[in-house]
Amino acid sequence: EMERDNLMHGARTALNRDQEIRAWAENYLKERTRAAMPELSEEDFERHWKYHKPEIMHAGAAEAMLAYRDRER
Repeated sequence: EMERDNLMHGARTALNRDQEIRAWAENYLKERTRAAMPELSEEDFERHWKYHKPEIMHAGAAEAMLAYRDRER
């Protein structure tokens, strides 16, 4: 549990510090969220994303960082 918390904290710190990583992570999480909601129109999805982005970015920080690290493999 402690290790997972440290990973999340480290990921969030990295996202806050590095705009390039943050933009990549945001795009990654947005695309993943979009893929899970194919029934929404673009307009409805953009509204959903705008409203839920802070919590999605917060919850998905570690996953996005792992994906970022693996992207060049």
